[in-house]
Amino acid sequence: MMNPKIKTVLRSMMVGCLFVLFVVPAIADEFPSRPITLICPVSPGSNTDLSLRLLAETVNRLKVLPQNVVVENKPGGSTTIGPAIMAATAKPDGYTIGAILMGVFYQPYMMKTTWDALKSFDYIIQLGDMSFGVVVKADAPWKTWQEFIAYSKANPGKVSFTSPGKKTTAGMMMDLIGVKEGIKWLHVPHSGTAEDVVAVLGGHVSASANATGWGPQVDSGHLRLLVTWGEKRSKRWPNVPNLKELGLDIVARSPWGLAGPAGMDPKVKKILHDAFKKGMEQPEFGALLDKFDNPLVYKSSEAYTEYAKELDMMAKDMIKTLGLEKKD
Repeated sequence: MMNPKIKTVLRSMMVGCLFVLFVVPAIADEFPSRPITLICPVSPGSNTDLSLRLLAETVNRLKVLPQNVVVENKPGGSTTIGPAIMAATAKPDGYTIGAILMGVFYQPYMMKTTWDALKSFDYIIQLGDMSFGVVVKADAPWKTWQEFIAYSKANPGKVSFTSPGKKTTAGMMMDLIGVKEGIKWLHVPHSGTAEDVVAVLGGHVSASANATGWGPQVDSGHLRLLVTWGEKRSKRWPNVPNLKELGLDIVARSPWGLAGPAGMDPKVKKILHDAFKKGMEQPEFGALLDKFDNPLVYKSSEAYTEYAKELDMMAKDMIKTLGLEKKD
């Protein structure tokens, strides 16, 4: 006859196995049972903020999730404050996710951080890429990029530009242009496009280097677009040259998408992926990205995770080129 104590242990083990088999999957099947927070790492009014808010509204309208997605802005740290807080404090249960921009990849190579771009996040879905350019006030003395560069060379330290931060794609690219052209810029970072536009229009800085949130002011004639940074000319502003045409073999790449804290349940991640994929496929989302001349680029969770490795190496190479590696 089996020892009663052994019987008790075996019964406990069987109950545990049944819990794993039936209760845990049920948790994923019931997700989400409360609202999901989507962290936006830039200020309200920027093209990333507007895009994320429209995406959340679209997902909510379609009711592809039983709970709403709520956007929460946590700007700062060259777009890394939001992801850093998420990685450090949020549970990997899918209820807190965030947008990932290139600053997350750049910063760990420049300074000690609380996150690792490849280890601290579970990548859910890539949504797009960003277009960039440099704008000045419409009545500025520089009619072309060449005139702007020539003046900057002749007046070191006197030409100022604003960007979302030194450790963002826009800030990095201006540093790279400065290295290649032998220019010393005066960099005045802001936390978002709205602040950039106000600074240029108010004459507080000479130019803004940023993603295309300044598009409405260019179209209205208040700002002048001098150059874009894409592989080809912009579809929205086809008369404006890109850097490659002007002799600089530089192309800005700034893919963006959604991620959660590392350790997410694959079933929960799939639920989120499928919901946001449905949202990004709606015409209004593509139309908004077109308005900012930002391409819609989809990558699955698996493809985005692999792509993150490529982005990490690209960031490492950029930091090395600029001589900004962190000191041991």
